[in-house]
Amino acid sequence: MNIAAMDIGVLLPTGTAQWGPADDPRELVALGRRAERLGFSSLFVNDSLVSPRIEALTMLAALAPATENVTLGTAALMPFLRRPVQAAQSLASIDLLSGGRLTVAVGAGFPGRFGRPLYALSELPWGRRFARLDETVALWRALWDGAGAFHGEILRFADIPPMTRPFRPGGPPVWLGGATPAALARTGRMYDGWLPYPPEPADYASGLRGIHRAAADAGRSAADITPALFVSVRIDDDVETGRRALCGYARATYGMPLEELEKIQAVVAGSAGQVRERLGQYVAAGVRHLVVRLGALGLPAQRDQLERVADLIPAVRAAADHASRSDGS
Repeated sequence: MNIAAMDIGVLLPTGTAQWGPADDPRELVALGRRAERLGFSSLFVNDSLVSPRIEALTMLAALAPATENVTLGTAALMPFLRRPVQAAQSLASIDLLSGGRLTVAVGAGFPGRFGRPLYALSELPWGRRFARLDETVALWRALWDGAGAFHGEILRFADIPPMTRPFRPGGPPVWLGGATPAALARTGRMYDGWLPYPPEPADYASGLRGIHRAAADAGRSAADITPALFVSVRIDDDVETGRRALCGYARATYGMPLEELEKIQAVVAGSAGQVRERLGQYVAAGVRHLVVRLGALGLPAQRDQLERVADLIPAVRAAADHASRSDGS
């Protein structure tokens, strides 16, 4: 594989469930600036109507002039919550304001209370949601290239007026979340990156191989697809202390115990050495962009975890360099 150097980013706690009673949400911009100074290469925000939060694109627009070099990303944006042409305009605007630093990871939502009810709020059908997602991304790319019309199977627009063009020709890279066989195939065919959260590194490696096969079948290079990972991290004195803290985080964020969350998402807890070792296993499986969610409640605790994770950045990047050399890249 010919993969770029390791990127390590952080998910900002934009949801009110992660704030303490005295926290000021305006401190999120300062937290993002601090992350940039500590050496994180990207700042991500998530997107939901399940619980109150700072809206994703609003947060990125606030971060654009407040930061200098970090990538600004969504993990993950749900396009069905927005009108597709308007979303293309908003994303192009953020890319312009940030000087071409935007990355857009997208998803179609999940069954149950985390996804399906949102389609009712958006007045869109639940069926064919993946086809709608792919077509929305195709529409965005067409508009970013200056198209005046779009004729898809689901989305059809004629006589589109001139749209805001992004900073970069072709627009920001678009990644896909999800790890089903269909999602792997779609990532290989048309997306610029992959942002899943498999609980086991072996599952990540298997999924990445599937993406590379799909990319080859579509005449694409594996190097054109960024292999990223969304992972919840908690650094404490030992595993049990970290797990107790993460359990409170899981209940506050998802209303479920940690034991249930870690069945479906990548979760790493323990001492700095234990966390470094586990992240290294994902790096060996092919990850080259980590999006770290800090398992802490309240902005002071988030800042503490940010500092602890930052201390691991050199070691994780060294592990990626070693893995890349071993692969012959």
